[in-house]
Amino acid sequence: MSDLGSGDEGSSSQKYHQGMEQGSSEYDPGQQGQVEQELATKMLQIQSKRFYLDVKQNRRGRFIKVAEIGADGRRSQIFLALSTAAEFRDHLSAFSDFYSSLGPPNPDNVPEDGKLKSEMMIKDNRRYYLDLKENSRGRFLRVSQTITRGGPRSQVAIPAQGMIEFRDALTDLLDEFSTDEHAYKPDLPEGRHMHVDNKNFYFDIGQNNRGVYMRISEVKTNFRTAITVPEKSWPRFRDILADYCDKIKQQPSTGGGGTGASNVGGGGISSDQPHPLVGNNTQQDTGTSLK
Repeated sequence: MSDLGSGDEGSSSQKYHQGMEQGSSEYDPGQQGQVEQELATKMLQIQSKRFYLDVKQNRRGRFIKVAEIGADGRRSQIFLALSTAAEFRDHLSAFSDFYSSLGPPNPDNVPEDGKLKSEMMIKDNRRYYLDLKENSRGRFLRVSQTITRGGPRSQVAIPAQGMIEFRDALTDLLDEFSTDEHAYKPDLPEGRHMHVDNKNFYFDIGQNNRGVYMRISEVKTNFRTAITVPEKSWPRFRDILADYCDKIKQQPSTGGGGTGASNVGGGGISSDQPHPLVGNNTQQDTGTSLK
């Protein structure tokens, strides 16, 4: 796409849609054949251009696609890993400060190549060239992406007056979706179910921007309650349950109508056998901290 400059028009921001909150990692632009899931998108109208910032996810993790659509309908795009997007966000602040320090455009005082300020970002096999330029139509930030192993160069051009708005939109997405980029787990265990008397217990594994968790739900007629246990607490949670199971098994049978050890099933949590911790003798200390 040609380098369209920045005039004196203002800019506006609209539309934010958030989807599912799962996963994180790095994006490999060579994996174009993968199934992608869109997590969120922002659309910016800056002068005559529209920019779409899409947070996407594939089996390798999360990334941001920046697409520029010009007034003539032509489209160009670049891809940023979340860590690269964060670095780009910081550069946008520096470029905006520099742009604010410039005086009005002066056609007699423009560098031969039109470049007013330049920076470069390197991420794995990708390089990004950031050039604040000026031409007869105004000032703009050109962002070019190249791949060291070959392939065409892709680029977008952001009108200089829209750099702050672009930065703020990028910051919103990063605040929502940037997390430990190596924590994403694409294959989570399936949920399981246990029936006890008139109750149903559901064990569901989920994932959001804070990591993997287990939601344990107790469901009865017209009643539902649930707890959420973060993955880092599972071993401690398991140890506490196992300790109580061992203590119940070691208790001598009272011979009466108590819960007794005979109610302990030998199967896993998907069994429909009663569990010793969901009967009537569950007056345990609920203040245990899971860390």
